[in-house]
Amino acid sequence: MTANLPVSWLWIPFTLAAATMQVFRNATQARLSAKVGPLGGTQARFIFGLPMAIVLFVGYLIFSGERLPRIGPHALGWVVAGAVVQIFGTWLMLVVMAKRDFGVAYAYIKTEPVIVALFGLILLGQNLPVLGWVAVMVVTCGVVMASLKQGDSWSSLADWKPVLTGVGSGGLFGLATICFSAAIHAVPQSSFLMRSLIMLVISLAIQTVILLAWFASTDMSPLRNSLREWRLCVVAGMLGGSATACWFIAYSQTIAANVRTLALIEMPVVALVSRGMAGRWLSRREAVGFALITGGVALLLIAHGA
Repeated sequence: MTANLPVSWLWIPFTLAAATMQVFRNATQARLSAKVGPLGGTQARFIFGLPMAIVLFVGYLIFSGERLPRIGPHALGWVVAGAVVQIFGTWLMLVVMAKRDFGVAYAYIKTEPVIVALFGLILLGQNLPVLGWVAVMVVTCGVVMASLKQGDSWSSLADWKPVLTGVGSGGLFGLATICFSAAIHAVPQSSFLMRSLIMLVISLAIQTVILLAWFASTDMSPLRNSLREWRLCVVAGMLGGSATACWFIAYSQTIAANVRTLALIEMPVVALVSRGMAGRWLSRREAVGFALITGGVALLLIAHGA
């Protein structure tokens, strides 16, 4: 049975897979947002991600033969909160990416691990060991350094409007992470894959309904415009559904702060994507930032005993 396997280490490969897919999903959404606006770009990961989630869930049901669990009000409340918060976080992310360089925008948004660690402690009592907190801070500092471009100064991160937008996005993503983690762990008597995948489908279904209702009651043009870019939408949806499935599986195996800190190993991938757009190689500051990220991730894995 899946539920009886030793799974304590599984959060590591699933986090790495999720982080990699997320980079390309975000880049796809940024391209889509440039064509159809932030609202049109926001919906792609949710509305087009839902079919991918359903395919993964149905495939698991057929393969495992596991029965559907009962979803209580506690789990449902957490997943609804996470679904709503994540929509606003995605919209703010695309707004800041439209105004700043892709890599610098990530520096704002990826303050998320600190926020996740704090929210996890306050809302769920999930505390990191001292070495884990050190790892979170080291990795976050590395992200900021790695995200600065050649010729930038620290003042380039101090433009308060993008800072507030980006950090606000990171904060909302952090809160969504805690909500989803709590929802997954609130589903009783099921395997970790069942709990993760059923919460994936429910969250994306909620987000799809919310967004479709919003478009129907306000303005359908962002949705209509995005349908003209259906190829980008399908790619964003497939990457988004697959990445979120991996995130949820990782949350089922360890506390959320561990997952979101390890996820910042994605920054070298972000650099390749961003620098590929800009057509230049890494600066010395970026190299130092990546070294800090790698060192911080190593500290996290040592603290976790991996």
